[in-house]
Amino acid sequence: MTEALFLSQNDSRPMYLQIMEQIKQKVRAGDWPAGHPLPSIRELSVVTKVSVITVKRAYTELEQEGVIVTQAGRGSFVADSADLTTELTKAELEKTLDSFISGMRRLGLSDTEIMAQLKKALGRVR
Repeated sequence: MTEALFLSQNDSRPMYLQIMEQIKQKVRAGDWPAGHPLPSIRELSVVTKVSVITVKRAYTELEQEGVIVTQAGRGSFVADSADLTTELTKAELEKTLDSFISGMRRLGLSDTEIMAQLKKALGRVR
């Protein structure tokens, strides 16, 4: 169940964020559908070699975001929300676009120049 979660010491992001992102990716991709059980906090802690507190923080934040639900005595599961995948995809899109625009502005490009570069890229990637 945890074999596909890979945390990197070389990644500048905190471990709990890496855990959150990878779980969201699995949900977005459909690998972990609604109701799919997540590894227990202890199990994920052992497999990823991070503290129980780190995994707990990731699960707590995922629960606050509505990605997972936790049932006392049963464990944590992917939330059963009809639009969860759509919302996660939309959030990832916004994050990617914000990062792209910020990068272009750091390079000194105007909105018009950013749009022109985006159109060029769209033409290349077809």
